[in-house]
Amino acid sequence: MPSSTPRVSFEGSQGVALTAKLEMPDGPPKAYAIFAHCFSCSKDSRAATKISRALAENGIATLRFDFTGLGESEGEFGRSNFSSNVEDIVAATTYLSRSHQAPKLLIGHSFGGTAVIAAAARLPSVAGVVTIGAPANPSHVAHNVERGGDSDDGEGFDVTIAGRKFHVAQSFLSDIADHPLDKTLASLRKALLIFHAPLDETVSIDEATGIFIAAKHPKSFVSLADANHLLTSAADAGYVAAVIAAWATRYLDQTAEKSTAAPAKPSGGEHREHVVVEEASGGRYEQDVRMGHHVMKADEPEEFGGGDAGPSPYEFLLAGLGACTSMTLRMYAERKSWPLKHVTVRLSHEKIHAEDCRTCETKTGMIDRIERLISIEGDLDETQHARLLEIADKCPVHRTLQSEILIETRAV
Repeated sequence: MPSSTPRVSFEGSQGVALTAKLEMPDGPPKAYAIFAHCFSCSKDSRAATKISRALAENGIATLRFDFTGLGESEGEFGRSNFSSNVEDIVAATTYLSRSHQAPKLLIGHSFGGTAVIAAAARLPSVAGVVTIGAPANPSHVAHNVERGGDSDDGEGFDVTIAGRKFHVAQSFLSDIADHPLDKTLASLRKALLIFHAPLDETVSIDEATGIFIAAKHPKSFVSLADANHLLTSAADAGYVAAVIAAWATRYLDQTAEKSTAAPAKPSGGEHREHVVVEEASGGRYEQDVRMGHHVMKADEPEEFGGGDAGPSPYEFLLAGLGACTSMTLRMYAERKSWPLKHVTVRLSHEKIHAEDCRTCETKTGMIDRIERLISIEGDLDETQHARLLEIADKCPVHRTLQSEILIETRAV
């Protein structure tokens, strides 16, 4: 049996506290999982509770949390949408990664199942995804909309799921329309387990068919016979939990074997950084950038045809140089026990004519110019101040930008 169910909290997509319960096994966890509840449920629903505890009994620590504005979590549910649900799952992943270990398994019930598919595509640590009575695309919720709901701004409407009404903003509809998951499923590259009840009156069994067809192997489908959409039967919830525990072991064992293998040594240099960038479903140039367990957006400014959803590629480049510069100065000052109080680095990039650069070997055409302004605060004498400015040029990223760089491109 699980040893305890501690209540925890973390910051969600709206910057408010989300409440969760972490079901822990008696011994060291084999892995960590996240359970995303259905649209009309909470972290304390029968399905969420039963499945999470059963997984803990099988050695898988499971975090079940309330989405923004639901259950015990803070925030406005009426202002949440599919995108914010996905971001809440990413926030839960960040919490586990920092506090315990990055999750290897995502489980989602109904609308939560659709959300974990979208989130899993952004989370490299996840090895397996489980959906229970989930729609193939978030736009399925539009079938349950009852127009005419009142709201403070006159733009809201009511949505009815499994007999329960929820009031959401008008922007909810446009958001779910912007997130078709067919391409996401086709490129997911994670083990997928699909549960669905043939007689589900809330989400048709055809939705499970859509998920199964769009996804690539390894994928599995399990019929829930006479179960209802909310899995209110303890026997049905227990059955789902038992199958998940048995199924997950295969894929968690595989990832464990990979993690215990000797890491490949970089072919030169002290670090090998892994960054994944892929097109997002938002704006024209919008990208999802994954750096370990960190997730962020990249985009072009509006004046260049983008949506300004994140920093531009050159802004990422400048940020890397600026961060490296500041860190290098801090490390050097600490090693010398110098009273460095604070460092600020401001950077800008532009193209200039090569003939305007007196120290450059290139004399024709255009070259890149990066201006770096460094503010150093602290009780430092002139010699120490000058030395720190010299050290700035020795930061690893600075050296990389000024050295010969080999970029190897391969198709995968």
